[in-house]
Amino acid sequence: MSGCDHRHLLVVGAQRCGTTYLSRALDAHPDVTMARPSPPEPKVFCDAELTARGIASYHRTWFAHAHDERLLGDKSTSYLEDPHAPGRAAEMLGEPEVVVLLRHPVLRAVSHWRFSTANGFEDRDLEDALLADLHDDQAWDPRRSSVSPVAYLRRGRYAEQIAPWAAAFPATTHVLFLEELLADPAVLRGLVADLGLDPDRTPTPDAGQVNASTGDAPALDVGVASTLAGYFQESNARLADQLGRPLPW
Repeated sequence: MSGCDHRHLLVVGAQRCGTTYLSRALDAHPDVTMARPSPPEPKVFCDAELTARGIASYHRTWFAHAHDERLLGDKSTSYLEDPHAPGRAAEMLGEPEVVVLLRHPVLRAVSHWRFSTANGFEDRDLEDALLADLHDDQAWDPRRSSVSPVAYLRRGRYAEQIAPWAAAFPATTHVLFLEELLADPAVLRGLVADLGLDPDRTPTPDAGQVNASTGDAPALDVGVASTLAGYFQESNARLADQLGRPLPW
């Protein structure tokens, strides 16, 4: 592929917010192809050396399968919390389309804990692990994970994480909510239209969640839930102000 006739799409996060589901739904559109293989996520713009290799290397590594699709998509949830990633993406891609997918931050934190527990990053119970993140940064091994596997609460402070992306790409940053995406097919079609593609060519996504944790999620103690709601109150208010709309939670 030449790459010269393609635009670029970055699904930047947040983690445990349905980005795999969205990525597959977008990949099913005939004018979009997502990076392959997946997994792993490319995470190119989290690495200055990988970015410096240039767009030809990026295309060769992740989009060798592409043909005449209009959008080449890269889903990497680590991008959202890397303050250097927007600048690196702009340097290589110019002005990509950027999609941020969010969900209720407490539900996201619980899903994150379940994922970290299942993958051997966490051995504390849910409430101990979440409350520990109210305080100092917790130690983690960067050799095992590109971002902290125990940043359960701070990763849900979405307003802070979106700001660098919105500043770098004010006209092409799109923010969606998982709760609305799953409830209303028009949300996906609206995103496709906003990406400059034909929404009538949007296939119906497969039913059910993708990459979901198994089993039932544990219930939070009422007092802990209240503490977490207070923790997110200011960040949620700033996010609503940034977006100019109420949050679905």
